[in-house]
Amino acid sequence: MRPSTITVPKALLEVNGRPFADLQLAWLHSLGVRDVVFSVAYLEGEIRKHVGGGDRYGLRVGYVSDGDRPLGTAGALRAVIEAGAVGERFGVINGDSFLTLDLGKIEEAFSGAGCPALMTVMRNRDRWDLSNAVYHDGRVVVYDKTRPEHWRDRMEWIDYGFSILTREAITERVTHGRPTDLSDVMHDLSLTGQLAGFEVTERFFEIGSPEGILDLERHLGSRTPGEG
Repeated sequence: MRPSTITVPKALLEVNGRPFADLQLAWLHSLGVRDVVFSVAYLEGEIRKHVGGGDRYGLRVGYVSDGDRPLGTAGALRAVIEAGAVGERFGVINGDSFLTLDLGKIEEAFSGAGCPALMTVMRNRDRWDLSNAVYHDGRVVVYDKTRPEHWRDRMEWIDYGFSILTREAITERVTHGRPTDLSDVMHDLSLTGQLAGFEVTERFFEIGSPEGILDLERHLGSRTPGEG
């Protein structure tokens, strides 16, 4: 999204004339979420200034910073855990994602699976992006963004953008202060049979590209997130 993101963090890019964070937080509130933690780094001051403590969204919003160097998505989660900002289990969503979720059903699936992590997946068949997962009977059997040839024909699903994790899923696999990507953690969990799955059928939206923003604007139209 450069050059737009040189001066504006992605979470504050405008969608239908509003900063995306406003839309995402209103949507999360409509799902029953009340506590949100932003893992921040690049232009974090702009996000803190705009979102504040979350009162105007009906939320309690906190922040944990990467510090002097980017920690990667899993390294940042380790920092969030060490800051005491989340409980034993917590949901994770990208700051540029707008999804359709039934949190009650997802939490029920997580509780019943007996796994330290759950990934939502959609049967994508390379439609919206390259598929990267094999899913079967409530389990993500393989998750691999490198799409190895011997799995590729069976990779009809894609990670949807929302996961539930336990603290141990991160602390047992991510070293303090070491930059680590969450996709590597999820890959390891899938290969050891510890990654539950929940299949979602409606497409995802994101603001990682101009086309993505246009798609989301068309999807939302004049509807306010969380309404109808």
